Amino acid sequence: MGRKKKPIWAVVAADSRAPRDGRFIEDLGRYYPLDEPAHVELNDERIKHWLKVGAQPTDTVRSLLSRKGILLGLHMERKGADPEAIEAAVTAHQNYRNDQLMSETKTTTTELRRDAMEAETKAAENLEAELLEKRKKAIAEAAEKKARKKAEQAAGQQAEVSTEASSETESQASEDSLQDSSEPDHKQEPETAESTNE
Repeated sequence: MGRKKKPIWAVVAADSRAPRDGRFIEDLGRYYPLDEPAHVELNDERIKHWLKVGAQPTDTVRSLLSRKGILLGLHMERKGADPEAIEAAVTAHQNYRNDQLMSETKTTTTELRRDAMEAETKAAENLEAELLEKRKKAIAEAAEKKARKKAEQAAGQQAEVSTEASSETESQASEDSLQDSSEPDHKQEPETAESTNE
């Protein structure tokens, strides 16, 4: 069964005198050894029937049946345990074996590729977030520089206006003082005249 480099094994009940790939009595399940962890599909009830009537499993099939808890269930059934206890024991055994298999599993190439893609995606997202943060900072700094430059220009213009205003007031004051210095001679005479009139 299966194909080149992708085996799938059939678990069957067959006469011991029949060849390995020959005639069989009943198909009882499939075993996928290359899956991580190896996957087994079995017809539990029919396997128990064949074991009760005297079928002898091969070493590989015995290992598969033990992993699935079928041999444990059959043993407890033969000893006369109640079905609830058998079910609980088989479930506990399966959980234990599954945990054991999961700890022993190898990482497949598909999982490695998936993990690499996830890591690359996260790295790209982090880089994009960093670039976005840098752009925001650059925009904020540019806006701050622009505001500072405007403030400096406004202060410079205000200083120019104030210096122009002060220079105008100074020039007006100097003109006024010049005018005042020339005018007081004319004004003082009437003032003196006024003072004499009093």
